[in-house]
Amino acid sequence: QVQLVESGGGLVQAGGSLRLSCAASGSIFSFNPMGWYRQAPGKQREMVAEITTGGSTHYADSVKGRFTISRDNAKNTVFLQMNSLKPEDSGLYYCNVVIATSWYQTRNYWGQGTQVTVSS
Repeated sequence: QVQLVESGGGLVQAGGSLRLSCAASGSIFSFNPMGWYRQAPGKQREMVAEITTGGSTHYADSVKGRFTISRDNAKNTVFLQMNSLKPEDSGLYYCNVVIATSWYQTRNYWGQGTQVTVSS
């Protein structure tokens, strides 16, 4: 059994910062974070930041220079540091990870979503 819990969202003024966390627990053989995504009301879910197993990162143009994705493999956690937040960054943020519970069982997981609201 694997649990994935997101935290760190909230209400912040424009220009402020938030740090999102996505922590996995349970019977984990390997933890491979894929990225963070967000969905604003009436819009499709979009990629915000991605990270590869080798540690390479990729960001949406709209967040480059402001957001940083990172991970702590020892704690099975992936983070999203968000600085200089703008009202258009508001939305429901989801983490996406691939977790293996054995050498032959792998599954893609989505977090439950954490709300980020940036006021102007």
